[in-house]
Amino acid sequence: MSKKKQLKYDKAYLRIAEEWGKLSYCKRKQVGALIVKDKMIISDGYNGTPSGFENFCEDENGYTKWYVLHAEANAILKVAGSTQSCQGATLYITLSPCKECSKLIHQAGIIKVVYAKAYRDDSGLQFLKKAGIELVLIEDISI
Repeated sequence: MSKKKQLKYDKAYLRIAEEWGKLSYCKRKQVGALIVKDKMIISDGYNGTPSGFENFCEDENGYTKWYVLHAEANAILKVAGSTQSCQGATLYITLSPCKECSKLIHQAGIIKVVYAKAYRDDSGLQFLKKAGIELVLIEDISI
């Protein structure tokens, strides 16, 4: 695929991830993620509390509860419960991964991460870079 066409698809997937993030009940930050393999969306996720928990991500002081799952973790866990595999896939995410999620991304076999905004702590990106995962920042996701 040409670079121009790839960029067009990357932006489209990031826009879908952005829409998916809007489903999150989190007030501080709404993050969406897609996992794409062989030109097919195999999973999606957004940040939120685990299944069966109340849909409030922040405590009474406005801090994010420790058990809130990040968008990419939710997307990877969805794949784990399916017949699909993340091996060789691309992760599209609206906010770059934290260090904890970066370990999951690497172990899941994801080979490329495309993100729209950098998280304040770049240790997750540094880890992914060290692991040989391709990183692509696309700040302008408009057509």
